Amino acid sequence: MVDFRAARPDEIETIRALEHASAQRFVGLMDALAEDEPSPAAVLVARLLDDGLVVAVEGESVVGFVMFRRVERRLYVEQLDVLPAFAGRAIGAALLDEVAVRARAEGLDGLSLSTFREVPWNAPYYRRLGFTDVEALTPGMLSIREEHLGRGLDEDARVFMVRDF
Repeated sequence: MVDFRAARPDEIETIRALEHASAQRFVGLMDALAEDEPSPAAVLVARLLDDGLVVAVEGESVVGFVMFRRVERRLYVEQLDVLPAFAGRAIGAALLDEVAVRARAEGLDGLSLSTFREVPWNAPYYRRLGFTDVEALTPGMLSIREEHLGRGLDEDARVFMVRDF
């Protein structure tokens, strides 16, 4: 059985390793992304301190996580990863539902994210979970796009999406 809870400070390196393992799905598709460093520990700690880092645990093992922050009237999902060995068990969807519970409790409008348009486990997956593509980017989304460009992401291959309540 998988449980969900706030991440703990002693799990930061475990989360980074999980993110790296999950990125291996991009080998042969986007090698630079597969080889990229996981989220910096300082960013993960900052999200943890802001209650923006939730883990999925089975037994004593962290098997997935979601990192998020408030951007305008939604919680923006920055990173969602599940260990490849646990794929297909709806853990990612459940992590998104955990974020939605927090967004509702804060009186926000829903969730937002940015992802690759054509990668099967990215935009098509999120569409199946009720997210819709955004045509006109908000100022907050434009700022995130600038962050992505600064990291070398191909924004032409990405799409912003929302799931509102």
